[in-house]
Amino acid sequence: MSPKRTRGQNAGLTRQAILRAALALADREGLKALSMRRIGQELGVEAMSLYQHVDSKDALLDGLVEQVVTQAAPLLTEAATWQEALREYAHALLRALLAHPNVLPLVVSRPAITPGNLRLMEEGLRVLRAAGLPPGRALDMLYAVTGFVVGHVSVLAGGQATGGAAGGGEGAASGSAMRDIPEPDLVETPLLAEATRARRAQPSSGTDRRFVFALEAMLRGFGEPGGSGGL
Repeated sequence: MSPKRTRGQNAGLTRQAILRAALALADREGLKALSMRRIGQELGVEAMSLYQHVDSKDALLDGLVEQVVTQAAPLLTEAATWQEALREYAHALLRALLAHPNVLPLVVSRPAITPGNLRLMEEGLRVLRAAGLPPGRALDMLYAVTGFVVGHVSVLAGGQATGGAAGGGEGAASGSAMRDIPEPDLVETPLLAEATRARRAQPSSGTDRRFVFALEAMLRGFGEPGGSGGL
């Protein structure tokens, strides 16, 4: 642990450094471990010095959501089409949420209207508007994709992402509530047995096939007449 620094030595402390330390602590020990005192210990400063950059515990928690969600931000600006932009954003957000499962309860429960999150939405709207989509529909599409990803990861977590020890990565979902149904359970359900066997026979790409299937269906729907992407 770093020795406590004096007030004059805290000049290099920033909001970003505090949030990075808080996220690392949450990843290791869960949300219950988060306190200004513990984060101060992680950074080697007095807890009170943190309030110069993060004015409350609520602001800290909102900042953690921002840290995770904005990891998907750059991909919104690099795509050639709005479909590609939303697809890449969805996959990036999925990876970010699976990499930080202990923060998922905050993402689900807090609106987290922070400058970083607002900039992410602004960039997404800029890409969609440049493709000719009306602003209201563009915002609906961003909300729909974000809500779909967060909901998907919440189901994968199966109630496990409650602030305990982090599993991390896509492997954290391997024991989820959406796991395949064991064969013995399908004796009285032949159609379900057939569908399950067919799904198991498909080669694995390392990405949840249900996620890809639902996302692609959503993007197609956005582009159809009368859909959110209809001009």
